Amino acid sequence: MAMKLIKKTAEYKIFVRGDERYAVQDSSGKPVNGEEKVRILVDEELIKVTVPAPKEEAPAAEEVPAEDNAAEPEPEPEPEVPAEESESDAEGSAGSGEDEEEETK
Repeated sequence: MAMKLIKKTAEYKIFVRGDERYAVQDSSGKPVNGEEKVRILVDEELIKVTVPAPKEEAPAAEEVPAEDNAAEPEPEPEPEVPAEESESDAEGSAGSGEDEEEETK
């Protein structure tokens, strides 16, 4: 679907695209993008822009303890190596016990 011209001035042309978004071209026909496009669309009351609220100091104070908690090292998990050694020792002693029985026969 082609773009429909909705407003034309000496400085720019505003189109509505098939997906209901706006396109802006300058007087030479080049696309206008970014902050300049937003400013034009807001001036023409085609879009509304909300400015994010400034952060309050209370949430910043809450973040500080979170950083302190992150600075503390977490306890390391116990290594699994001793568990594996104990299993291999058990297998080895069982195997050596069988060898001793065979040697005595």
